[in-house]
Amino acid sequence: MKKTFFKKLQKLEDQSQVIPIDEHSKIIFFSDCHRGYGGHADDFAPNQLLFLRALTYYEKRGYTYIELGDGDELWENKHFERIKENYRTFFELFLKLHSQNRLYLLWGNHNRRWKNQKKVNKEFSKIVDDKTGKKRPLFKDLNIHESLLLQYKNEKNKILLIHGHQGDCLNDTFWWFGRFIVRSIWKYLQTISGFPDPTSPARNYRLALEINHRFKNWIEKKKTPLIIGHTHKPVFPKKGEIPYFNDGSCVHPRCITGIEIEEGQIQLVKWYVDVNLNKEQEPYLYVNKRILAGPRKIKGIFIT
Repeated sequence: MKKTFFKKLQKLEDQSQVIPIDEHSKIIFFSDCHRGYGGHADDFAPNQLLFLRALTYYEKRGYTYIELGDGDELWENKHFERIKENYRTFFELFLKLHSQNRLYLLWGNHNRRWKNQKKVNKEFSKIVDDKTGKKRPLFKDLNIHESLLLQYKNEKNKILLIHGHQGDCLNDTFWWFGRFIVRSIWKYLQTISGFPDPTSPARNYRLALEINHRFKNWIEKKKTPLIIGHTHKPVFPKKGEIPYFNDGSCVHPRCITGIEIEEGQIQLVKWYVDVNLNKEQEPYLYVNKRILAGPRKIKGIFIT
């Protein structure tokens, strides 16, 4: 099993599109939005305004947006058209980034549908206009990847980007069974009683640790830093530790987390609702950004 997992990651590394970056590059990594229909089972709905504030912040400041999988919740939901309509504002911002070559999307286990380029071309090509009620063009030539490689300054310094479900039994090998459990059983139990998703490492601490251990073993062997999502649990290594990063998710209770790259440094951040208690003003709520870990120089994360 370990050999099969290593071979799979090696194949992804060998076939990934390479994105050159340097100390002038600005990138934000988010993952696991799980955008849905907007109902009780939509985990993204409570954080959508936090995400909108963060996305507009990064768009205005010239960041490249890289989504590390599970952006769209297509295990619970069959109809992507409804997701597009529900989160129209976000897809229009994505379109703006795409037109400036500042958008990269990866697919994960919950939006594995985008592994099929024909489905991507068909379902992302148009959206219903909210004013006319008629379909109008949306994306053209959108590619959604399983993996990407960041190449920092030279050909040796590379960072592999994947969702992180690779090697999971229910989320990769037998993904179709995992989808059946979520779509046919768990979605309704979640709505009624908050029953946890049995396929998700976000609600299974032991499984998340196994995933972390699996990827750290690969990094030790290949000497390639890795940034993933999937577990919903942020990971940011200290100096001297294995360069294994996890951006967390956009469905934490009351916050979203991501990883920024800017000015040759990398850091883990969270966006959340804060309260201003300035004695000279009336208290008010606002969306704040806080650094959780870092920054660290990117050139210092590579294993020599």
